[in-house]
Formats: sequence, structure tokens, C-alpha cells
Amino acid sequence: MKQPSKGIKILLVDDEPNILQFLEIGLINEGYQVSTAQDGTEALELAESFAPHVVILDVMMPGMDGFQVCRALKDARPVAVIMLTAKEEVDDRVRGLTLGADDYMAKPFNFGELLARIQARLRNQFPHLLEKVSVGPFAIDSARKEFRYRDRPLDLSPTEYELLKHLVLNHGHVLSKSAILDQVWGYDFGGEENIVEVYIRSLRDKLQDREHRVIRTIRGAGYRVDPI
Repeated sequence: MKQPSKGIKILLVDDEPNILQFLEIGLINEGYQVSTAQDGTEALELAESFAPHVVILDVMMPGMDGFQVCRALKDARPVAVIMLTAKEEVDDRVRGLTLGADDYMAKPFNFGELLARIQARLRNQFPHLLEKVSVGPFAIDSARKEFRYRDRPLDLSPTEYELLKHLVLNHGHVLSKSAILDQVWGYDFGGEENIVEVYIRSLRDKLQDREHRVIRTIRGAGYRVDPI
């Protein structure tokens, strides 16, 4: 599902024109502003003028390789770097992450997965750009504090809103009661963990999730949202 771009800029760096064209068309169709470079020197020059939020960066390039570009980008500005490479060796992944890369994908890759990883990086590093976020059937408008499920507005209390938002933005991950309390109620909350169960029950009622297929209980571990 397309996300409102809010001026989100992505710089693509790869010496293979076919890959650049494929990614550029796909990302523009998703609403992003896109610029491309075919070598490290051009990438660093564009980064100065274009000021990208996310850089999709190939490792194996002539001249300045992706590792060098990654280090220079991270030294110069706040930016999320996703390394995109044909190499799958652990040493290369470790080197890239050590130099500041935020994520690592090996070619061939799935475009849908790349989109998900871009969204994850934006949520973590540039959350102000994602005032409106869509995750499966959920739509979150952070500016208005509004939640919609399958195009139906949800009448949520402030705590229900924050809890559901936390669960949805971390969809696919199991969140323990203690972790939920820390993130939603705060570290200094002095109440019982059972308060989480009360609010989960209320959210399920409002989502009409009678069979617990949206907010799943993972016995002995916590809760996981599956945005079906």
C-alpha cells in the first residue's frame, strides 16, 4: 500500500543501470522522491544537494566501493543506509554494519521486502516524516491521533491508541507485557502487568477480533499483531 511521501527522499547508488531503473520506477510509484548515482563519487555529490533520508547502496562498484561511501555518508549527515549487494558473506555484512549501515539485503531481492525495510528505517530514524502510516488494513494518522481499521474509524482512548499503535508498528514481533508497559505506560508505571490484558481485550472488541486473529496471544511470551 502506498505511503504519503511527505517529501521523503531516497538516493539509489548502483553501477548496474537496469537495477537503478527498476528501483527508481518502483519507488517513484510508491510516492518517494528518487535520485540515482552510478558510482561513489557521484553519490556523495548528490547527497550534498539532494539530502536523502534513505540511501540504497550497492557494495561492489568501480572506484570508491559501497563501504567507503557508507562511511562518508554517515560522517556527513543523518541518513539511513541499506546496503544492497550480491555478496552474502557474513564478513561483508559485519563490515557494512560496523561502518554504520542500518540494514543489509543480498541480491536478488524482493521489492516488497525492500519497501518494508525502507519503512522500518523511516519509522526508527525519521518518524516525523510518517505522520500517516498504513500497515495492512490499519491506517494511523499521528497528527490527528486517529486510527482506522479496514477503512472504519476506531473510537479509542488515548492509552488504547498508543497501545494499538505500538503493536501495529511492531507487527510480526512478539511483545511481552513488560515491554509493552515500558513503552506505552512508561518505565515508572507502578501498576500490575494485568492492565495490558484489560486493554488488549478492549482493543479486540473494537476490532471485532473475536477469534484473536489480529492481536494474537503467544502463550508465555506476549502479543503479536498480524495485519491481515
